[in-house]
Amino acid sequence: MNAPHKTEFLTDSYGRTIKSLRMSVTDRCNLNCIYCHNEGSTGTTGEMSVETISNIVHVAADFGVNRLKISGGEPLLRKDLEDILVSLPPLKDVSMTTNGVLLQERALSLKNAGLDRVNISLDSLNEGSYRHITKCKDGVFRKVIGGIHAAVDVGLTPVKLNMVLLKDVNESEVEAMLSFVRGFQGEVILQLIQLMDFRDVACYHADVDEIEKELELKAGCVQVRELHHRKKYLIDGAEVEFVRPVDNTEFCANCNRLRVTSDGKLRPCLLVNDGLVDVSHASVKEMPDLFRLAISRRIPYYRKQKEI
Repeated sequence: MNAPHKTEFLTDSYGRTIKSLRMSVTDRCNLNCIYCHNEGSTGTTGEMSVETISNIVHVAADFGVNRLKISGGEPLLRKDLEDILVSLPPLKDVSMTTNGVLLQERALSLKNAGLDRVNISLDSLNEGSYRHITKCKDGVFRKVIGGIHAAVDVGLTPVKLNMVLLKDVNESEVEAMLSFVRGFQGEVILQLIQLMDFRDVACYHADVDEIEKELELKAGCVQVRELHHRKKYLIDGAEVEFVRPVDNTEFCANCNRLRVTSDGKLRPCLLVNDGLVDVSHASVKEMPDLFRLAISRRIPYYRKQKEI
């Protein structure tokens, strides 16, 4: 079992070097969104301890990984999330994806524990539509709005609002969401996200091509992010990114992220259920070779589909 050398990186056979971990710390959630894919999870399978999470991230950092995105389920259901953050090695960026329901009360403690920024799911500004999408109770929507304001106030910025585009549900709300984002004067960015095919959700697939064309017409400036060559539109003071993970060869070709499931398995690709490598009971000495094994199994999803 060999520890990584200072110059060793996790580079797969397609030349993609891992610089980021996306780690699910729980598959529990306090919402039940109509399109949710549970980070590819197949059900409740247990959760890693703070020590295991810390060990995984430390080993990844030894390989040059410098970014971590914490996800779920809903990560704020873990009461020890601040302990997880404190246990991490120094990284360039530590972010979290959350539905924001519990964020208002913990934004400051998360910031103080080392969290840099948050992505918050907000698919609608219409409370009725929000309840339909998330199947939540009355009052939850207002908690999420409060969480957004709290995140901005404590400096968990830029806050990115994740809006999954849903046909006949929220596709007409893009302009309203842009107006909402403008109110935060650059501290909040809108991410419009193409719906992924993890459930029987064909009826919700919006015409993303048409929506993006409208953004292009309105934009005063269009930029292209290096990762995934994702387009970013600046529209009258609002910043919006368009995320197309479906049938996107550039998304796969430029993927620099390795996923970790909530029960401690390295997942080479979110869209593929095989090839997982279990590190949940591995020692720190054993983990480097398990990381190398996971990287050896990384095949771009679009390439794998062509080979089927």
